[in-house]
Amino acid sequence: MTATAAAVRPYTRRISQIERGYLNAAATGTPQLIQMIVEGEGRIDPDALRDAVRSATLASPGLAVRRRGAGWRADGPLPPVVELPSDDGFDAPFLHRDLDVVTGPVCEVGLVAGPSTRLVVRASHIVTDGRGLRQWIADVFRVLRGEEPVGAASVVDDTHFRTAAGKVPPAEPPARLEGLPAILGEGPADGTPLWIRRRVRAAPSAVTARVAAALSRRLGGETGRLIVPVDLRRHDRTVRSTANLTSRLVLDLHRDDSWQRLHGQIVRALLGKREVAALEGDFLRSNPFANSLREAQELDGTRFPCTAIVSDHGRIDTAELRTDRFRPTGFSTLPMLVPYAEMFLSTCQVGDEIELTLSCRRRPGAREAAGAVLDDIEHALTGAR
Repeated sequence: MTATAAAVRPYTRRISQIERGYLNAAATGTPQLIQMIVEGEGRIDPDALRDAVRSATLASPGLAVRRRGAGWRADGPLPPVVELPSDDGFDAPFLHRDLDVVTGPVCEVGLVAGPSTRLVVRASHIVTDGRGLRQWIADVFRVLRGEEPVGAASVVDDTHFRTAAGKVPPAEPPARLEGLPAILGEGPADGTPLWIRRRVRAAPSAVTARVAAALSRRLGGETGRLIVPVDLRRHDRTVRSTANLTSRLVLDLHRDDSWQRLHGQIVRALLGKREVAALEGDFLRSNPFANSLREAQELDGTRFPCTAIVSDHGRIDTAELRTDRFRPTGFSTLPMLVPYAEMFLSTCQVGDEIELTLSCRRRPGAREAAGAVLDDIEHALTGAR
């Protein structure tokens, strides 16, 4: 980013409580990354893409930040565009390398060219979240179509949304659970993510609850623990920001749970603004997973305080991802590993299909067990269960 651009559009903001949690997770050696994949037919010119990335980032400078003490400053490098070979799949080194929030870049774009084109957008989850990154991707495609980017230059953090939410009923923090036994495989894990995708022809309601209910049939005991990410922007939809503004609901899971009970639990938690109440707690005393870096580092990958994170990105508007030479045919994510959670399930709806991706640790038997979990989820989403 040039000095002139930085002078015209200064961007600094403090590191929020949410982002500090992700910094702590990254300190355990587990990369905290969001990875989104746009697939389609046609061609995206690499040089045009670089120009579009530059324009979109000048309009959303939060994706060119570096850590400076207790804050973020947009004096980092622009997201680079890397042309990738077409045959590496999920083992491609590009998908496994970390991004450094001190040196930058905090975002990068991989382009797999050909008749079937893939765009792989990677960003540090420490500085952004799913909604923020999707806003930026939409701006990249606006520029590719010859339009002006909308931009997202707000510097507010989670404290803004605590105020915007109004009165929030107090909530007791979730109880600490002893480590829950692993469901997916046995033995030591190698520390790298195993990603398994499934495309399901279905578009049901209450996707998160149905996924969680299917997962409950695989619990190793009578109970489990579920995290549902919640976008704080719902409390002030006028804010356009690429910051990490995602809080969480922590929910109890029981063996053979019904999706109706889980959906009711989620709805009641949202009506009670539980994700906002969670931000009021003392992170070092009321965290139900790990109250210190030492505790997080001691998790050995065989027992987990959290069974699963289930994140639904909702309906994807593919019209936002179209150009005169490129037609999108799919959108998916590659969820990260979280130190205290055994698996991370991501869903999104594209047309009349649900794109599912499960992330877990590589270990003996993990692929087969994860495939069985996805079989259960597919049956739940299509109404077979």
